[in-house]
Amino acid sequence: MLALLAAAANALATVLQRIGIEEAGDRGRRGSGLMAGVVQRPVWLAGLGLATASFLLQAIALSLGDLSTVQPVMVTELVFLLVILGIWFHGGIGWREWFGVSGTAIGLGVFLAASSAGGGHERPEAADWVLLLVAAGGAIALAIALARRGSRSWRAACFGVAGGISFALTAAFVKTAADQWGHGPLFVLSHWEAYAVAVSGLSGLVISQHALGAGPVAASQSSLLIVNPISSIVMGIWLFGDRLRLAGGREALELVFLGVMFVSLSVLSHSPLIAAGAREERLVRVQRSAPSSKHLPSA
Repeated sequence: MLALLAAAANALATVLQRIGIEEAGDRGRRGSGLMAGVVQRPVWLAGLGLATASFLLQAIALSLGDLSTVQPVMVTELVFLLVILGIWFHGGIGWREWFGVSGTAIGLGVFLAASSAGGGHERPEAADWVLLLVAAGGAIALAIALARRGSRSWRAACFGVAGGISFALTAAFVKTAADQWGHGPLFVLSHWEAYAVAVSGLSGLVISQHALGAGPVAASQSSLLIVNPISSIVMGIWLFGDRLRLAGGREALELVFLGVMFVSLSVLSHSPLIAAGAREERLVRVQRSAPSSKHLPSA
């Protein structure tokens, strides 16, 4: 429930902060002036507050539950985002959106019920962290290198893969720091994992922005939403001793419904409510940067 609330809060925060940025941009703010403008917008500040609340809810969820459970639930942010966009901007919610929402709910629910993840209370050893950082860092570097060539969809997908791994790594650091919180803030600040949260989170944010700029949002979001939970499940088993129930043919059931969730999320990422918003945003940026943009009709 905490992970669901965190996903919903982050989806609403995204919408509110985007509105605040657009309002500041409409008033002629540019560059550093744009940031000075958005911090004066109550709607943007409300979005910042919700984003902070989302982070805290996710941290508490990770301290109480398993990485293999919390991170797959967090991908429902796309579901909440689409519903909010549909209601807020009176967008059409058709069969594609209903299929994606119901498929995501069913796939995620059956996977969590079948896997019944347990454990997750082990403390990672230094050697585990070293091996994981080498493996994750290598995978991120490879994905970014592959994103240097190919079609726009391929490049966006590769950046999405790198972003998904980065955010999964951030969640692992957050879980470790949350588990340390019982010893007090000074204890947390005396360990490197707390600072790794900021580094990996910022890296994931930068990579995700490159993914959005490299090609179609559907390609980047689909790969990110698939890679993030898979990476989190692997990291949960590797670092914290998460245990998934695989006996009695459960592994086939889990794989099938995990696939159902991924397909449904991919369908949602192709929704006109998501894709059209990205295209409109690029159009507005082009018009504002063009010398003769003031003579163009408004979008």
